[in-house]
Amino acid sequence: MLGRLRGKLINRESVTYIIFGVLTTAVDWVTYTVLWRMGTDYRVSTALSWAAAVVFAFVTNKLFVFRSFGMRPGLLWREFSGFVAARLATGVFTMAAMIVMVDGLRLNEFLAKLVVSAVSLVLNYIFSKWFIFKKTKTNGSVSDDAKGGR
Repeated sequence: MLGRLRGKLINRESVTYIIFGVLTTAVDWVTYTVLWRMGTDYRVSTALSWAAAVVFAFVTNKLFVFRSFGMRPGLLWREFSGFVAARLATGVFTMAAMIVMVDGLRLNEFLAKLVVSAVSLVLNYIFSKWFIFKKTKTNGSVSDDAKGGR
């Protein structure tokens, strides 16, 4: 039983998601830090670093994590719009949480960013796995509906 649970939690998909999640977080943090050091307000820095991370995450999640190789315009639009909608939801969470933690609780900006990044990583995996790049149970491939079928 523990072996089965371990296999569900630790597999190629979850490991690559964590790797690319770390890289996505790095894109977010590097962009945020560069903007912040240039004197950009932390709210603007947060929004712009989030946007850069979303574009990076879409490409890496689609191709390397969830192996969705379909490139038909309908599929790309469905996946990208769903991905962006999910990231907008976690982006709103990120912005609100940063404001509450930095302005309301007076926490250090980078400590707040660390907490928010961890929570967002988990939420984004759930959205991507269960709603955006979901696969059929029969053969593990993207279903015809997900492929933008007729």
